[in-house]
Amino acid sequence: MMMLYNYLPTLDLHGTDRDYARILINEFISDNYLMKNQKVVIVHGNGMGIVRKTTQEVLRKNKYVQEFKIDNFNSGATIVTIKKK
Repeated sequence: MMMLYNYLPTLDLHGTDRDYARILINEFISDNYLMKNQKVVIVHGNGMGIVRKTTQEVLRKNKYVQEFKIDNFNSGATIVTIKKK
């Protein structure tokens, strides 16, 4: 699988449950905010959509997230724009 965003910091949530995914996402966003990375990728997969839905809920509430959208080329990934420090 070719990733168009393979130069961006990426969090892969395959194999995680909802609760662990919440922790990982918030830590990942906080770390990248501190490192001044403005775009990151979260790979949640497709499956039944449980981790994707959790990802969107967490991103909606995270104070460092400016916006996010499902990748146009891979619906199993979300592209996140982080607020500038």
